[in-house]
Amino acid sequence: MNQPKNILIVRTDRIGDVILSLPMASLIKKHFPECKVTFLLREYTKPLALNNPYIDEVITLSEENGKPSISKNISRLRNKFDACVVAYPTYPIALILFLSKIKKRIGTGYRWYSFFFNKKIYEHRKFGERHELEYNVRLLQHLGINEQVNEENVSFGISTSKENEQKIKNYLTSQEVDFSKKIIIVHPGSGKSAVDLPAEKMRVIVNSLSKEGIEILITGGSSEKELCQSLVVNSSTKNLAGMFNLGEMTALIDKADLMIANSTGPIHIAAALGKHVIGFYPKFTAASPKRWGPYTVKKKIFLPTIDCNNCTRKQCEKLNCMDSIKPEEVVNAAKNILANVPTEEK
Repeated sequence: MNQPKNILIVRTDRIGDVILSLPMASLIKKHFPECKVTFLLREYTKPLALNNPYIDEVITLSEENGKPSISKNISRLRNKFDACVVAYPTYPIALILFLSKIKKRIGTGYRWYSFFFNKKIYEHRKFGERHELEYNVRLLQHLGINEQVNEENVSFGISTSKENEQKIKNYLTSQEVDFSKKIIIVHPGSGKSAVDLPAEKMRVIVNSLSKEGIEILITGGSSEKELCQSLVVNSSTKNLAGMFNLGEMTALIDKADLMIANSTGPIHIAAALGKHVIGFYPKFTAASPKRWGPYTVKKKIFLPTIDCNNCTRKQCEKLNCMDSIKPEEVVNAAKNILANVPTEEK
């Protein structure tokens, strides 16, 4: 096949989704080193693709009132790419790419608007038979790329800027964070993308770990300040909810030795940065770790211990399945991880 010269990767949804699409860029560069790789993202996820050695350009989706502007996006994309790979399809996106006259348009074959794609992949992601990252990589088959990616060979290429690194270091210093101690980030919310570990269980975990000579940083969005504040048990735990933008948050995570979180974007950032992670996941297919877990060998996943069949979100919430996770087991796992993490200069 002819080597592509300009490839557009499209992922216009949330943080974790974007992270799990980044390895597509490294694989394209592996097979086509001279190819220009561009990512189309929403404005707030743009920092995730900056300073990436495999990504040559980042374009942000033009939106009006929260919806893609058809005309503005076409004017930016038209006749600039010889192929596009759509990891997150929507009708407006499919239409924009078709009208932008991109010759090869790779996407799912199972949506009603899939006729806009002329190279189709027939896989139902909702069945959760593979990890989201692996589904993304399989889209590259229409480019002649047939890679068997796994948690040991995956390459995200995510990095932080010197400016954000310095800003985070200055802030933590002002908060009297002791960099000679191990640092844990606890991220208690998930933006309702999954079913979370109950806040009271998270508080028990934080309280136990706070007695181990560890610095604990509680993170979350601006709307989660109250939740995060409820986990501040003493002076070694600090509430940083709503303090940082995404680029700064990435630099903060890069300072940590371990992240403890529900199924949420930051746990994927931590995994992509090579950090140890502890995650809490429900069993139902749409949110299971098989589909959405952090893609790393440095993970410990806790699932509900309730024995249930044909699990659904509704059933999980009704039975309060996540409450069956035992805090003491999480604490022991965290202590074991930290005991084996070398102290690095932060």
